[in-house]
Amino acid sequence: MNTLGQSCAGILVGTAIGDSLGLPAEGLSRSRIQALWHGEWKHRFLFGWGMVSDDTEHSALTALCLMSSGKDAAAFQRALSWKLRLWFACLPPGVGLATARACIKMWLGFGSRSGVFSAGNGPAMRAAIIGAVLSEDALRRREFVTASTCLTHTDPKANWAALAVAECSAMEAQQAFSVADARRRLSAISAKVEWLDLVERIFRQLEAGVSVDEFAGSLGLRDGVSGYSLHSIPVAIFAWLRHRPDLERALVAALDCGGDTDSVAAIVGALGGSALGPDKLPRKWITPIHDWPWGVTRLRKIGTSLGDPSGKAPWLAWPLILLRNLAVLLVVLGHGFRRLLPPYGPRSKPGLR
Repeated sequence: MNTLGQSCAGILVGTAIGDSLGLPAEGLSRSRIQALWHGEWKHRFLFGWGMVSDDTEHSALTALCLMSSGKDAAAFQRALSWKLRLWFACLPPGVGLATARACIKMWLGFGSRSGVFSAGNGPAMRAAIIGAVLSEDALRRREFVTASTCLTHTDPKANWAALAVAECSAMEAQQAFSVADARRRLSAISAKVEWLDLVERIFRQLEAGVSVDEFAGSLGLRDGVSGYSLHSIPVAIFAWLRHRPDLERALVAALDCGGDTDSVAAIVGALGGSALGPDKLPRKWITPIHDWPWGVTRLRKIGTSLGDPSGKAPWLAWPLILLRNLAVLLVVLGHGFRRLLPPYGPRSKPGLR
């Protein structure tokens, strides 16, 4: 049975796997991905190496804030606000528009009123680790997820999606997962018809045995999964449920859908990591990840420390992170120029984060 530390380490490493695999393909349609790359999914960010983006960074920063704030949601929110300010000041190349606007408002002193009306999937990036740490306290779990969400996103739909990720992660961390319980927990998130219909669609199509790409198509996402939280998170949850506990198959199915590949795959990886722990994740996708300060070794250490009452948050060298981000930006621009070259194919809609 996984301990809390193992589940948390699995979440962070699983997030990094999905994030780094999907990053080079972010924003590309399914057909464009198939035209550009042949064969199995592997790391393609830089000479066969994988590097992470905001999905992993947000998850790790949230973990650090959980370590420092204990069970106080207000203290957690303040800590996360400052972490996001510093993260944004280091010019992350993967920041989404909604999160960027919220971070600017944080720097201007808006505090807990910094969120903007958006239903992007930024809050869901931070939710799996909250779900695991607070897996035995449903009320506090909801409180912390909502505190995290409203810092950047105020549309209730963003909170529904983040709560859904947290609930799935909590079940996996407790090693008490069942499809019936998942259905009950997700249905209890909101009484709004739009949400309840979406939950019913997930489990009805799961029972029918449809594939992940067919499920995405039923949401109108045949050219790629958008960054709208009620698109990306249902697809990620469906992919995990459809292939659980085979994380490799779940990730491939999610990545093959195209669109916001890094975020969707990061959520799938987080749920798989919560269930399996870091040692049972696909080694072939862990070894090529070379990044700083969010390398696999540090992510494992942060996660393990969350299960240890005496664990301490590591110090982050923010000026060096700025230099790292500038270097990553050059690689991102290189990928952007590569996309201008043939073979061509339709592009999906950009993410909203």
